[in-house]
Amino acid sequence: MASDLFSPLRLRSGSVLPNRIAKAAMEENMAGPGQLPDRQLVELYRRWAAGGTGLLITGNVMVHAEALTGPGGVVLDDAAPLEPFAEWARAGKSAGGQIWMQINHPGRQIASDMPGVVWGPSAVGVDLGRHSGRFGRPVAMTAEQIRDTVDRFAVTAARAEEAGFDGVEIHAAHGYLLSQFLSPLVNKRTNAWGGSLENRARMLLDVVRAVRAAVSPSFAVAVKLNSADFQRGGFDTDDARQVIEWLAPLGVDLVELSGGSYESPAMTGRPADARTQAREAYFLDLAQDLVTTSPLPLMLTGGITRRDTAEKVLAGGVEVVGMGTALSVTLDLPKRWAEGREADRQLRPVTWSDKALASAAGMAQVRRQLRRIARGGNPAPGTHPAVALIGEQRLQRKALRRYRAWLLTT
Repeated sequence: MASDLFSPLRLRSGSVLPNRIAKAAMEENMAGPGQLPDRQLVELYRRWAAGGTGLLITGNVMVHAEALTGPGGVVLDDAAPLEPFAEWARAGKSAGGQIWMQINHPGRQIASDMPGVVWGPSAVGVDLGRHSGRFGRPVAMTAEQIRDTVDRFAVTAARAEEAGFDGVEIHAAHGYLLSQFLSPLVNKRTNAWGGSLENRARMLLDVVRAVRAAVSPSFAVAVKLNSADFQRGGFDTDDARQVIEWLAPLGVDLVELSGGSYESPAMTGRPADARTQAREAYFLDLAQDLVTTSPLPLMLTGGITRRDTAEKVLAGGVEVVGMGTALSVTLDLPKRWAEGREADRQLRPVTWSDKALASAAGMAQVRRQLRRIARGGNPAPGTHPAVALIGEQRLQRKALRRYRAWLLTT
């Protein structure tokens, strides 16, 4: 009998995922000239599509050209040409699955050497101890900037639909802007966007309303939300439960649960407060707590690499299993599972005690694999983390020079 992993899922919008396996967003940082998707991103997603994944979610696409998570970030605003995005969408759907665009604003999580703006709900910087200087000092957003940013999300979503994507995922996790507004540790506002959870959730809910109004009813709209921030006094599971309830009547199809931020990188298995271990399905316990009351279908991402773990996630009531790192090493893992096989390799583990540096090295290892795949090669998971990190830094310096020059012309 076929596993539930390979059964279709009909969403509230009416669209159907062919199976319950999703490639979760990983920040590729591989934009071509003009901060646009180029042939490498197209080839990467064509190869992922052929691997049997029912849903591909892109790495975060920026809604604001002056606010990027990294200099290689893709930007889709009202000025971007659509054909490169249409080619990206076609590649992602080439084997019959769906492709959604993750849309995002980094807020305060912007490197200090990046041009543009560093905004946040309040003037509270990223605290990484001795690494804090890596990030710019944020300024508190004005009401006009908040409203303009809400509009930017809607514009990007509408243009994603026009380009042929099947849906968008609004990024409200991992310490980016919408997650910052949700966090009582970062959001110190005393007006309509701060204080109570209802006020702190206002910007996210406004973004969801604006996006849903800008796209057609059959276009999927999802939200990525932290099950917890994994910081004492931060956004927690009870907060997540309430926010999911508020999202339900707004036309949301799916909520993806993750956790953590740059300050507490639980999404890489390295939380600051040690309340989750670096094991498979990092957030499963929290997800099983939330699924009992959630009015929306949930997707769980974080550390899943084996079929029995994925089936355990579904057995707990979660509807979609998300994987990131595992698919950077084994592109056809869903097909392997369907054939009764597992992955035969993993990334070399990062065992450094400095959690911030270890998280950066882990992300560099993943991006190194993505670039190899995009060039038509195969992953090399045995690369030493230090080698990957140094290589990534060199590429980022080159991308930064190009981004600075591009920004001056826009």
